[in-house]
Amino acid sequence: MPTVFTARWVLPIAQPPIRDGWVAVEAGRILAVGRPGATPPPGAAHHPDGAIEGAILPGLVNAHVHLELSWMRGQVPPAPSMPDWVEQLMTLRRTVSHEPAEPIVDAIREVRASGTALAGDITNTLAAYEPLADSHMSAAVFREVLGFSIADPVAIVASVREQLDALTPMAWLRPSIVPHAPYSVAPALLRAIAAVAGDARIAIHLGESAEEIRFLRDGQGPWRDLLTRLGVWSDTWRPPGTGPVDYVAAHGLLNERLLAVHGVHLTDPELRTLAAAGATVVTCPRSNRWTGAGLPPIARFYASGVRVAVGTDSLASVEDLNLFAELRMIRDLAPLVPASAILASATRHGADALGFGDELGTIEPGKRADLIAVTLPDDDADVEEYLVSGIDPAAVGWLSAW
Repeated sequence: MPTVFTARWVLPIAQPPIRDGWVAVEAGRILAVGRPGATPPPGAAHHPDGAIEGAILPGLVNAHVHLELSWMRGQVPPAPSMPDWVEQLMTLRRTVSHEPAEPIVDAIREVRASGTALAGDITNTLAAYEPLADSHMSAAVFREVLGFSIADPVAIVASVREQLDALTPMAWLRPSIVPHAPYSVAPALLRAIAAVAGDARIAIHLGESAEEIRFLRDGQGPWRDLLTRLGVWSDTWRPPGTGPVDYVAAHGLLNERLLAVHGVHLTDPELRTLAAAGATVVTCPRSNRWTGAGLPPIARFYASGVRVAVGTDSLASVEDLNLFAELRMIRDLAPLVPASAILASATRHGADALGFGDELGTIEPGKRADLIAVTLPDDDADVEEYLVSGIDPAAVGWLSAW
């Protein structure tokens, strides 16, 4: 029998908020969404606990997270620059032979408890795949490839493809092969990844640091120094003298399936180029502050017309995986961006960017009923503004458990 959930506010995202609205759900799918006085589907019964004193909205989308790094929580301190922070992380990572499973499981519970239905998980080891398969969360699983000085990029991509093909298929987990960043992936390897991408989503750390911009311009600076210290620098590499967006475009990666993660140092013309291609910028402002990358130009992202999604990044560079906390920082950095646009980034645009837009991200008939209820204060005249002000996980519940 269909169940009708009523609430003080329903935020379909695909349309404006509905005061005293309702959502009809059956067998895990949304049947209808309506306004006061509208007739629910035939046979539907109202939930016995009565109206929810809060807001119903789609489960959130954390479009960029590294679940396998969750064991590093609190162990990689903030740094003055991105290369300095990365070197600290790499030093710590070399102290273990594998990514421990328990922190990953705990991180997935934490993500879910704060209202996230879908994640874009970056992985080098696939350590989070089985924990995700055992969870209630959907994910685009981005198997990341690095290699700046390599002999056979095609063979590397083929080997990773075999790893993904050996995974137990799960309808709610969608793996793909992606490059790490322009300063860590050889041009030939970028092209090899683009050649096998097909319809898969591609996430790449792009325009994240000022040092990346310099590296692409003249081949000098801290990223080259780090590659040299690691023994992976290639004397055959020549700086393209372009920005990061033109660089990935030249290697076949710029299209509507691209997720340009961070984008802190992208210019307005570069943002407009991403927008014209239908690509997405994924912003992770709390992590950018922690790693020394700088604060992202949130207002410029939205003004450019590019699709904007939101991620927390990993527990190596943020205090928690609560996406509502990320929305609070976005609001602080861009007070003139409408709250409705920020909420769309954390739901609809994230789901579209990760390839799950037909299932998640809005409250519409036929979509999955991965919906959350957020407790509201008595005075909530602007419910959208309240929801981007920073919500504690204790105020979040899943409608399926109501």
